[in-house]
Amino acid sequence: MVSTVYAVLFYIATLVLVVGVVMRVINYARTPVPLKIVVSPAPRTRKGVWFRMFREVTLFESLFKSNKWIWLFGYLFHFGMLLVLLRHFRYFQRDVWGWVEIIQPFGIYAGFAMVAGLAGLLFRRIFQQRIRYISDPSDYLMLLLFLGIAGSGLMMKFVNHVDIIAVKAFMLGLMRFQIGEMPRDPILMIHLGSVVSLMLIFPISKLMHAPGVFFSPSRTQVDNAREKRHISKWAAELPDLPEGIPEKKEG
Repeated sequence: MVSTVYAVLFYIATLVLVVGVVMRVINYARTPVPLKIVVSPAPRTRKGVWFRMFREVTLFESLFKSNKWIWLFGYLFHFGMLLVLLRHFRYFQRDVWGWVEIIQPFGIYAGFAMVAGLAGLLFRRIFQQRIRYISDPSDYLMLLLFLGIAGSGLMMKFVNHVDIIAVKAFMLGLMRFQIGEMPRDPILMIHLGSVVSLMLIFPISKLMHAPGVFFSPSRTQVDNAREKRHISKWAAELPDLPEGIPEKKEG
């Protein structure tokens, strides 16, 4: 019964995650951008925009310029989470890829970096008054969920060992729509339950900043307002003004 419940939850959470993210991304892409609102200093060419976005996504450049402590905690969390996610690929592969085997020890210690970054971000929200004032309950919920996932994962590795072969067999069975037997370990159940909860709320949370950054006009626009008039796609498709209605003159 426990295995069946978790299997159904994973199927539902995966469907909600994929459909929800796709719908939000489509909405981002269709949102009109009538003005040039690029944040200066900004690149003057499209190649420069791509290079700027690369630095923003990989190095968190704007965050580094604004606050070094937040950048440190945020980078520890995101980079640690990336290695941890890549390490977990082994649970979904019958024949594990070579590079996945190589990063296994790095992924383990990345879990500690992930917890350290999350703890720093949580303490900042609790003890820094101006951040606490603008924080919603959902902000704390996201951090606590991630801490629960990372903390329970480290406990299964260093405190209460779990049969990872059985866990891998369960996950491989889910990919083939075959529900197998999941280990009845309380820490594992907390770990997987936290993952399912995060997947369910991801499309309606602030975590959508992950794909949303690629649709941010302040980062993705070219700073060429002096050379080229900016006309949104939706504005260019508008019909011509009927006769008798004067067109508004610039200046």
